[in-house]
Amino acid sequence: MSTREARVSTGAAGFLERYEGLAGRLPGDSALRAAAAAAFRASGLPGGTQQQRRIEAWKYTSLRSVAETDFRRDAAPRHEAETILAGLLLLEAPRIVFVDGALRRDLSVMPAAGFARFAQQPDFGTLSWPDREPMVALNTMLAADGAVLHVPDGHDGGVVQLVSVAARDADFHPRHSVRLGAGARLTLVEISAGQGTYLLNTVAEIHVAPGAHLTHIRLQDEAATAFHVSTTYADIESGATYDSFTLNLGARLSRTEVHAQLTGAGAVVHLNAAQILAGSQHADFTTVVGHAAAGCTSRQTVKNVLAERSRGVFQGKIEVARDAQKTDGYQMNQALLLSPYAEVDSKPELQIFADDVKCSHGATVGELDAEQLFYLRSRGIPDSEARSILVRAFLAEALDLVADDTIRGQLEAAVEQWWGRQKI
Repeated sequence: MSTREARVSTGAAGFLERYEGLAGRLPGDSALRAAAAAAFRASGLPGGTQQQRRIEAWKYTSLRSVAETDFRRDAAPRHEAETILAGLLLLEAPRIVFVDGALRRDLSVMPAAGFARFAQQPDFGTLSWPDREPMVALNTMLAADGAVLHVPDGHDGGVVQLVSVAARDADFHPRHSVRLGAGARLTLVEISAGQGTYLLNTVAEIHVAPGAHLTHIRLQDEAATAFHVSTTYADIESGATYDSFTLNLGARLSRTEVHAQLTGAGAVVHLNAAQILAGSQHADFTTVVGHAAAGCTSRQTVKNVLAERSRGVFQGKIEVARDAQKTDGYQMNQALLLSPYAEVDSKPELQIFADDVKCSHGATVGELDAEQLFYLRSRGIPDSEARSILVRAFLAEALDLVADDTIRGQLEAAVEQWWGRQKI
């Protein structure tokens, strides 16, 4: 790697230096990248400096810790990707593996068809907003690789795993695209993990054509000192379903942001999640669901389990356009606090311009039930195991929303591994 690519500054300036060093050598539309760089130069990292203007969508999450970290692309790998991969809970299914943001075919089990690389077929899509979203602008100006998946009309793509492994203390910006043709089906299991101090900043664009069904499962189990930012844009057409579940376990700081637009009559979207945090972890799950057509349904159930000094955030906005009559939108955010020092922020929003709709939201915050804990202890169950039983019961409603038994078992095993690492 040339010295022009090595970062000598931190924060927004460091990312811009690297973009300028790579100008003309990155794949895709250079004008679009330049516009994204201009937008990022104007906005900076959300909360990156005290002088920066506040971005309302990032009210509860500051990226100052990202701005203060020195990510160097010229750093040598500190960990073996093969070792990290071997420790992951993977399914017996095709897997596309990216290591430090680049495809590793030797570690992958490629699907039979329908896959291309962003590096070879760069397409930034039409749904994202680099001018509005600073981290999307950062991805747009630096994205070098990613997965491009396409399932043709009427085909069943089965299960495909999309795995991101980080082995270097650097920043990575994958760009993914998923397109399902009319009546097509796909189950996409996205897993991210690594070792060290790194930033994974992913942008994905998803198109679900009429009558198609996409199940999208995400397991975020990054290193304890890592940063994870994921922004997804989904367009769901008439009679189509986008069924998403996110499990956030790792990272020092993570933000999962989903913009889902229901653009055809009878479209359905599920944006469910669970966040299980300890120490000083911070996890933000933010969604914007746009009901643009009649008779559409959206469901969101988000559960947080927060131990020690961790902080969970849920921001959920439902927008109902004037023509979107017969809309059915629901969101629920529940938090279980295992420590008096844990914190949760909840900001549900409804913006409704139609008059024949059924929309609701709710939020609850509580502690472990003392009577239930006493009952279990009185039966000879140790305190830590009793607490684990009650936590698992709290999470069961969220995990039960994952219909596939094998994948749900994979997520439950990840939760058990997380719990086994804790001393709470």
